[in-house]
Amino acid sequence: MKEERILVVDDDRVIREGLQRILKAEGYLVEALSSGRQAVDRLEEADFDLIITDLKMPGMNGLEVLQAIKSEHPDLPVILITGYAAIDNAVEVMKSGASDYLAKPFANEEIVHKVRKALDTRAVLLDEVYLRREVTETHGFGPLIGESREMQKVYQRILQVAQADSTVLVTGESGTGKELVARAIHDHSLRREQPFVAIDCTALAESLLESELFGHVKGSFTGAVQTKRGLFEIADGGTLMLDEIGNLSMATQAKLLRVLQEREVTPIGGTKSIQINIRLVAATNANLKEMVEEGTFRDDLFFRLNIIPVELPPLRERKGDLMLLSGHFLKKFSEGNNKEVRGFSPEVIELLEAYNFPGNVRELENLIERAVVLTQGEFLQRSDLEMSVEDLGSFAMPDIEIPRNADELKEQKRILREQAVDPLEKAFLLNALERNNWNITRAAEDVGMQRPNFQAMLKKQGINTRQRVVD
Repeated sequence: MKEERILVVDDDRVIREGLQRILKAEGYLVEALSSGRQAVDRLEEADFDLIITDLKMPGMNGLEVLQAIKSEHPDLPVILITGYAAIDNAVEVMKSGASDYLAKPFANEEIVHKVRKALDTRAVLLDEVYLRREVTETHGFGPLIGESREMQKVYQRILQVAQADSTVLVTGESGTGKELVARAIHDHSLRREQPFVAIDCTALAESLLESELFGHVKGSFTGAVQTKRGLFEIADGGTLMLDEIGNLSMATQAKLLRVLQEREVTPIGGTKSIQINIRLVAATNANLKEMVEEGTFRDDLFFRLNIIPVELPPLRERKGDLMLLSGHFLKKFSEGNNKEVRGFSPEVIELLEAYNFPGNVRELENLIERAVVLTQGEFLQRSDLEMSVEDLGSFAMPDIEIPRNADELKEQKRILREQAVDPLEKAFLLNALERNNWNITRAAEDVGMQRPNFQAMLKKQGINTRQRVVD
C-alpha cells in the first residue's frame, strides 16, 4: 500500500514543524512550506493526498490557496487551520470546498483523527474506471469485490476448485455473497459457456420445489397441464446452485442424494430417467454438521456435498474491504438514480467503520442505496443513513486477549465497559441533537441534562456541532 503524502502550509514555524513531526510519527510522508504561493507551485511538481493550510497568512492566504487547489485538483482534500475567534469564518470557508478545519490550539489526537477522516473521505472519491480496474485486474472475479487477506483466500480457493467437477459447499452468514462465489466458480470453469442455474431452496413449498428441480410430466398432479423440464435437466452441461440447502426436507434430501449418486433424474410422474451432466454448488448459512448430529440433515448427503468446502467471511471480519464496497455501491446507485453523489462525510465513514453489519454485504448495499436515494447533497450525511438508535448500538467489539491475572482481568473489563457505553452514549447524543435541530440548549433540556454536562459529553464523544453547519 502506497504511503500517503501530506503538504503542510503555515507561516508559523512552530506549528508547521509540529504538524510535520506529529504526522510523520503516524507514518505519513510530510512536506512543510511557509507560504501559500510555494504550496501552489509545489502542487505543479508533485502529487499529494492531503493539504493542511493556515487560513491567515501574509501574501496568499488559506482561502486563496483553497481556491487555487480546487480549480486544478477538485478532489484533493484541504484542512484549514484557524484560531477559535475565526471559527465561524472557517465554517463559511469550508462551504467553498474545504474538508475540515483545525481550531488552535489543537491536540495531537485531534490532528490525527481529522487527517484520517479526510483521507478516508478521499479514498471513496474513486471514479468508476478506477474501481472497475481495481476489481477486475486484481482478481478477475467480476461482482465479487474485496482486497482483504480473507477475500484473497476465497479467490485462491475458487481458482483451485473451478477446473474440477467436484461438488462444492459454500458456507457463510446471510448476505455474504454465496451466490456470487458460485457464479465465479462457474465462470472460471470449463463449463462457463453452458448454463448457470440457481434456486433458493426456501423460496418454494416442498412439492413445488421438487417439481422445479426434477420436472414433471403432464397430468402427474393437479395443475400439471403440460410436461415441464426440471432445473437439473435445464442446467445439463453447466452448473446448478442450490442455495440454503439446509432447508430441504428429509424426503427431498433422499431424492437429491440419488441424483448425485446415479447422475440421472426422473421427473415427477415419469418412468424414464434422464441422464444429466452437471456441476453442483450447494450453499447454506446453517451448520450442516450440527444438523446431522440433530438428525435433521442426512449424513450421507452431507458427505456428498462437503467434498470441497468454501467458507465466506462475514463483513465484520473483512473491514479492510468496507470502503471499497461502499464506494462501489455509491457509484452504482448514484448512476442508477441519476444523482451526483461523490462520497461520504467523515461522520458517515466513522459510523460505517464502527458498525457491526449483522446483515453483511447485503445490508451495506441496502444501506447505501437508501442513503443515495434520500440525500440532497454531494456527500452522504449521517441523517441519510436513517440508522435507528438500536442500529447505532451494533458496533464491532475489538479483539480482547484472555487475561492471565486479576489485574489484566480488571483492565479488560474496564475496556469492555467503555466499548459498550461509548456507542450508546454517542447514539444518545446524536439522537437528541437531531430531534432538536442540533441546538445544544434545547437538546440538553430535552434529555434533562444541564447544558455544561451535555457539552462535556459532546466533547468526550468528539461530536462537533459547529461542523454541522457544513452538512
